[in-house]
Amino acid sequence: MTVVDPPTKIPKIGFVSLGCPKALTDSELILTQLSAEGYQTAKTFEGADLVIVNTCGFIDDAVKESLDTIGEALADNGRVIVTGCLGAKAGADGGNLVRQMHPSVLAVTGPHATQEVMDAVHANLPKPHDPFVDLVPAQGIKLTPKHYAYLKISEGCNHRCTFCIIPSMRGDLVSRPIGDVLNEARALFEGGVKELLVISQDTSAYGVDVKYRTGFWNGKPVRTRMLELVQALGDLAEPFGAWVRLHYVYPYPSVDEIIPLMAAGRVLPYLDVPFQHSHPDVLRRMKRPASGEKNLERLQRWREACPELVIRSTFIAGFPGETEKEFSHLLDFVREAQIDRAGCFAYSPVEGAIANGIAPMLPAELREERRARFMEVAEQVSAARLRRRIGATMQVLVDSAPALGRKGGVGRSYADAPEIDGSVQLLPPEKISKTLKVGEFTRARIVGAQGHDLVAVPV
Repeated sequence: MTVVDPPTKIPKIGFVSLGCPKALTDSELILTQLSAEGYQTAKTFEGADLVIVNTCGFIDDAVKESLDTIGEALADNGRVIVTGCLGAKAGADGGNLVRQMHPSVLAVTGPHATQEVMDAVHANLPKPHDPFVDLVPAQGIKLTPKHYAYLKISEGCNHRCTFCIIPSMRGDLVSRPIGDVLNEARALFEGGVKELLVISQDTSAYGVDVKYRTGFWNGKPVRTRMLELVQALGDLAEPFGAWVRLHYVYPYPSVDEIIPLMAAGRVLPYLDVPFQHSHPDVLRRMKRPASGEKNLERLQRWREACPELVIRSTFIAGFPGETEKEFSHLLDFVREAQIDRAGCFAYSPVEGAIANGIAPMLPAELREERRARFMEVAEQVSAARLRRRIGATMQVLVDSAPALGRKGGVGRSYADAPEIDGSVQLLPPEKISKTLKVGEFTRARIVGAQGHDLVAVPV
């Protein structure tokens, strides 16, 4: 009689990814490795053999959300591995904050720690078999929709901005080898990605840590530098008709070299530039590069070279010691700079940030009031710039199209990054034969503007 072994139960892992796109790419790397080793993901905490929580620890609200999520996972499952920025954060007594708050977690690691997370998984939930590469797609496991993906080009940051604790959690700048970056980009395009979003802590500084050394890709030498990277990404994207979008670009003079590529249509004429403030004294207290005046001059030159350029940025209102005059300077900057898309945070006294002690802390009510005043001005500027697009015909990447778009849908133009900017609300097509498909481009005529969004008719 032949004895047949019962089928082995496939281990399931619950996964929660919190925080910014950089954390999301860490999650994707972990999920890709888990899938390659035969693990499955569970849709609920209760249905998992253990849970991984990728945390954020940048501001107080993010810390609370992360700690609450860990607590929820422990209550519903009991077996939790913690990774991400909060995992590197120290508590009041110098010990690990996560372990202080949730001592029953199985393991705690910091950010970009794929191998450490896998070691913890192996120790608590042995892998079902040896890895086989063909178990996962070439582009890896993605947490974004199939038609767009984030491409992380480096880790860490060499700046020491006084409001930021990210370098203490993620370390100094470490640029990925340019060949690895371009191989990943090619796999993403071949896998159907129509929009590639380049991210890092400081995209402009790519290659500084390795002195812009020459790498090799496809048998050709390529310098590890932003200009050469963007040129190569534009070349890769062209055969697929795909977009390349640049995020977290500091306003260095070297960025001037990228603008002609945007004007020529090689990459999207869109820059995410985290200015944070405009007044020279506040910028000095923040230890930010460049001054507000230089930034205005640079923006003017960029727009002269590429009139279609869209600028998105983030700012901090109520920074320690900020006077009403300094805040008014910021409002004037937003108006004069004509920032297309702006976000603003009321200053949060993150534990460990140098800024907490360099000047008097403004009352929380005043910080929030200034944030609201900033957003009122920023939204006025943005709405005026959106209205200028009425009557134009634009290329739109479709994100949602129920019933093939016969009743309309939702998409984005080159001016709209996913989740942080507005969208294009697509009306039903005028032609009965016209259909829309998620992940594909359509031409649309802009007929109106509503808040942060445009309204358009597919043509």
